[in-house]
Amino acid sequence: MSQPSFHQTAAGRRIAYHRLGGQGGGVVFLGGFRSDMEGTKAQHLAAWAKARRAPFLRFDYSGHGASSGAFLDGAISDWADDACEAISALTEGPQILVGSSMGGWISLLVAQAMPEKVAGIIGIAAAPDFTEDMWAAFDAEQRAQLLREGVVNLPSDYSDEPYAITRRLIEDGRNSLVLQSPLPLTVPVRFLQGTADTDVPVSVALRLLEHATGPDIRLTLVKGADHRFSTPDCLDLVAQTLEELLG
Repeated sequence: MSQPSFHQTAAGRRIAYHRLGGQGGGVVFLGGFRSDMEGTKAQHLAAWAKARRAPFLRFDYSGHGASSGAFLDGAISDWADDACEAISALTEGPQILVGSSMGGWISLLVAQAMPEKVAGIIGIAAAPDFTEDMWAAFDAEQRAQLLREGVVNLPSDYSDEPYAITRRLIEDGRNSLVLQSPLPLTVPVRFLQGTADTDVPVSVALRLLEHATGPDIRLTLVKGADHRFSTPDCLDLVAQTLEELLG
């Protein structure tokens, strides 16, 4: 595995990234909450881009993977800023953003902040406003603990270790909500969603589809696919969708 390069942000965060050169439209992968750029989807798209000779960027948000910072210190606005800075500094021209889970939310924030850099969006089990959904799902004891101690631990379906949710994550997320105000998307948008996803249920995808406005927005449901969306068929669908948008 090759060593990443690093980009220093205006806030002093050191963002790890891998970048492939190429011809034609570029692609940027935006990972999920607690994920990194070495995951299955990111690696699959890197191999796809290399074979197609397409420009491709993948990176780790601060507090994730090989980037600087502690995960618990970060929040949505930090990671959206990381994405905007990485895309501005490390890509040329408009990009197709492929956002997985939280990365789907981040991609929508990037499209709002710098529309001139976005040629299209693919959301894989996109999780817009998930921090507010977390808060709504907390019971009274969890809410009290979060407000009192600044952190609450939740069980994880992907690890034996619980994962911590900070008060800052919840409160900062409220400054970045995209489902509480108009969400115009003028570029082609493709949402890919598994029907067996227990982390981001189909209802979230349907709400996002209904809320967003634009001339070319589509939702594809894959029966039986879970939140990972990493089976060979799911990965092929992501690549096929990219091919369509790059056309």
